[in-house]
Amino acid sequence: MADTATTAPVAAASAASASSDAPPFQLGKPRFQQTSFYGRFRHFLDIIDPRTLFVTERRLREAVQLLEDYKHGTLRPGVTNEQLWSAQKIKQAILHPDTNEKIFMPFRMSGYIPFGTPIVVGLLLPNQTLASTIFWQWLNQSHNACVNYANRNATKPSPVSKFIQGYLGAVISAVSIAVGLNVLVQKANKFTPATRLLIQRFVPFPAVGQLSCRRAPGCSSPCKASCAWQPSAWPCHWPSASSRRCQRLKRPS
Repeated sequence: MADTATTAPVAAASAASASSDAPPFQLGKPRFQQTSFYGRFRHFLDIIDPRTLFVTERRLREAVQLLEDYKHGTLRPGVTNEQLWSAQKIKQAILHPDTNEKIFMPFRMSGYIPFGTPIVVGLLLPNQTLASTIFWQWLNQSHNACVNYANRNATKPSPVSKFIQGYLGAVISAVSIAVGLNVLVQKANKFTPATRLLIQRFVPFPAVGQLSCRRAPGCSSPCKASCAWQPSAWPCHWPSASSRRCQRLKRPS
């Protein structure tokens, strides 16, 4: 039985005839090499690919079934590595790896750009009032919190109160910094109106950036810049077949 279980993926891999561009398929592994910046860059382009938002329910079922066939060594003849990589990409983009449930579209990583871009535009609008500043900072932190919660590590459940505390802390911090900086800029008599307007355009950056810096050392999900682009933090297995929690693995000495 052990030999059969071992040889099943091998047989499936041989059945999946290699295409000229696609590397040999590995279930649950990244398609691109994670030892180089370019490989990690292409990996993250795959993760945030908005085309997966338009995958139909039927196509999702076909992708899941194809991966199950590969896992059990029952692939039909003629399936290519490209088809297997595409199926894995679709499954990882839509289904939570721990609960196997569909992630709400705006909170998927593939939806981060199309749903997050309007928020960024709102943050950078000129001549904002106090109410609009608070609204856009609240909306931005709410979207980030929902993305983090939807892509959380569900193998070790955390109390909802912990997420609520983090969410409230993020909103209060971002709003306080944005409003405080706006007030300081408006009261700065040494600045010309043009300079004051220019500085106010950059106020959202410290408000948003300081929260990302606070989250980065713990490497919360989804991956923050510190572990996404620093080779010392790799290999990073988010999103993997078993967990969406970013695992900061040390390189062997």
